[in-house]
Amino acid sequence: MRKFLFMLGLGLMQFSCSQNDEKSSASADILPFEQPPKWSQEAVWYQIFPERFANGNTANDPTLHDIEGAWPEVLPDNWRVKSWTSDWYGLDDWEESVQKDFYHTVQMRRYGGDLQGMLDKLDYLEDLGVTALYVNPMNDAPSLHKYDARSYRHIDRNFGNDPKGDEEKIAQEIPDDPSTWVMTSADSMFLEFIDKAHQKGMKVVLDFSWNHTGVTFWAWQDILKNQQNSKYADWYEIESFDDPETDENEFKYTGWAGVHTLPELKKVDAEKRVHGKPYEGNVHEGPKQHIFNVSKRWIDPNGDGDPSDGVDGFRLDVADQVPLGFWRDYRKYVRSLNPEFYLIGEIWWEEWPDKLMNPRPYLQGDIFDAVMHYQWYKPARRFFAQTDGGMTVDEFLYELDSTQKDLPDYTNRAMMNLTSSHDAPRFATSIFNRHSGYKNAVNPRDDKAYKLGKPDEHTKKIQRMMLAHQFTHIGSPQIWNGDELGMWGADDPDNRKPMIWPEMEFDAEKTAPLGLQKNEEEVKADLALKEYIKKLIEVRKNHPVLSYGETNYFLADSSNLILGYRRFDNKHNILAIFNREEKAIQVADRALQGKFEDLLTGDIVDLDGTLEMKELSSMILLQR
Repeated sequence: MRKFLFMLGLGLMQFSCSQNDEKSSASADILPFEQPPKWSQEAVWYQIFPERFANGNTANDPTLHDIEGAWPEVLPDNWRVKSWTSDWYGLDDWEESVQKDFYHTVQMRRYGGDLQGMLDKLDYLEDLGVTALYVNPMNDAPSLHKYDARSYRHIDRNFGNDPKGDEEKIAQEIPDDPSTWVMTSADSMFLEFIDKAHQKGMKVVLDFSWNHTGVTFWAWQDILKNQQNSKYADWYEIESFDDPETDENEFKYTGWAGVHTLPELKKVDAEKRVHGKPYEGNVHEGPKQHIFNVSKRWIDPNGDGDPSDGVDGFRLDVADQVPLGFWRDYRKYVRSLNPEFYLIGEIWWEEWPDKLMNPRPYLQGDIFDAVMHYQWYKPARRFFAQTDGGMTVDEFLYELDSTQKDLPDYTNRAMMNLTSSHDAPRFATSIFNRHSGYKNAVNPRDDKAYKLGKPDEHTKKIQRMMLAHQFTHIGSPQIWNGDELGMWGADDPDNRKPMIWPEMEFDAEKTAPLGLQKNEEEVKADLALKEYIKKLIEVRKNHPVLSYGETNYFLADSSNLILGYRRFDNKHNILAIFNREEKAIQVADRALQGKFEDLLTGDIVDLDGTLEMKELSSMILLQR
């Protein structure tokens, strides 16, 4: 067995996380502008997709009128809200009448998730132990995902308790005049949600896209009506307006990623704009000022200068599509409203599906505090699940070092280490399909062999091992709603199934899309997995050294896929050890000497320099 002490001079990296920056910031009265708030460096994240989280009030469920303008634009007259507990791939009568395949009709579905459901489940989240909530867009919008804003300034009408009344209130406002804006019932419920989450010790970060709106957005509707005579004609990336003197419609514009229902806001002074690369420039002053006004509304809702009643941060969608100059101005603005505000960007693909972006241009202290850390997940999946040809321990540590080097320790600590999201296959399904890549061909449309069913026990072992790594490594761990309950699903839309709450009885999954065959499978929450994750959260929260401590890789055996690292400070020493092999192995190292507490079981163990590890297992040991 080969054992390595990773030192930079040997070409195999030793990673350490100095606490000097923490001491300097902790003594400051106001958080330094370039640093992320302390809470984000200690966070355990839980991501909520509102429309599929919980339906607390069926009386506010969407109608055909509410979703008009979302893709697909044409819906049948007999459309209705889908039953929460129905077979995911099963089609209702109205879906059958569309005469399209599952992947077309599924985008028409609504399940009725709302703010009452989110309020009802706050006790569940508190019991789970999470400390920060990343909430997908809640702005008023016709789609299920809400990235096609109808209005940035209001919470979606169907998330509140009075959709019709909220629509009437919104119609009385002057959209570009904040002095006319009112609070709808949905807005007030969201503020109640923030307040109750804060009371339970949870921060709330809200998702927005400042790159594009939907086609039902009020400014876009004015352009459609008035064309070049609209006062908002220069708000969007419009190539040409319609000439009323001709029969042809010459109106052409740029939609995000070519999607015509997501028109892009106008960028100015842009230099060398290349997809997947950061670029200088700004957003046109009109939409820019509106974005600032909307941001202030949710950062300081009552306008009294105290942001404690507002959101604690924003997650910024497709942030690489927005110029750096805008982001620099934006950070200055939001930090002027709340010096502890947190900004996290989606910085993902340079060249899909193989090359991830380098997030460093966005992490210099003048733009974002962190990014959604796909750059961590991709190599972690490859090592622990041995996908894409597998990865040795040496290769894995090299990749980990590559994600962290040249970044301040506080930035690495504030990264959101995610295993799944609304934009990627569910964690268990991603591991279950070890033959597939991370994002490419991760659905049955592109890969008929892609497994859609419940992951097996072998997959669960790998999942638990990787979770132990996620919760003991530098960076803030994230849970995509439902992963803790063992939900499974391929890439979008299958990763957006309604939550399988333990108290609900679900139909079995017995159908499959595209004429594929599928075994009938029980849909039921995996409470054992939930308890395991709950324990990991408890360990993370009870031992700050896992957030702030230095990291040293004391054990690496590439021939046997053995990995061990220490998280330590001057008082505490925690060992995280992983056996990725399909066989039991005896691990030997001088670090494994003395008395330790197994933090997952509570057992006290005396070690003589060796440790028996089961196949596909992990241990988290606190030195006593």
